[in-house]
Amino acid sequence: MSKQTEKLKKQLIEISEVVNLFKSEAVQVKVLDRLFEVIIDSERNEADAPDLLSKKGYKYKTNGAHYEHSIVRKKPGATKVLNQLLQGTDFFETHRSISSIADYCKENYNSDFKTSELSGILLKLANEHKLRRERSDSNNRFEYVKA
Repeated sequence: MSKQTEKLKKQLIEISEVVNLFKSEAVQVKVLDRLFEVIIDSERNEADAPDLLSKKGYKYKTNGAHYEHSIVRKKPGATKVLNQLLQGTDFFETHRSISSIADYCKENYNSDFKTSELSGILLKLANEHKLRRERSDSNNRFEYVKA
């Protein structure tokens, strides 16, 4: 056998030992499927090989008789969007309610956050003295402004 075949055989033995630790065949298949996806992607483009622990989603769509695999980028989360608003814009120069922040994120970042998703992050930013949290006199609700 060639050196490449011997190397492949050795790698498959190592992989099989790890995969066989899982009792469920479904889990074994998913582990192998993910591993083969990474191997195929890394062979296609060695410089841009995906990370095993990346937060990319995968979408399978029917293309005739087979499934086509494509990578779907996830939208940035609420924490990332709020930090971008805080550091990269003058959005928090004026007092903002949670609902106005959610509306702004929906319009400008295409991110439909619930106010409950934003409230904890805003409180954290206030505790870190990046934002000030003040009660509005008009409606007795909290508003946030740059500290």
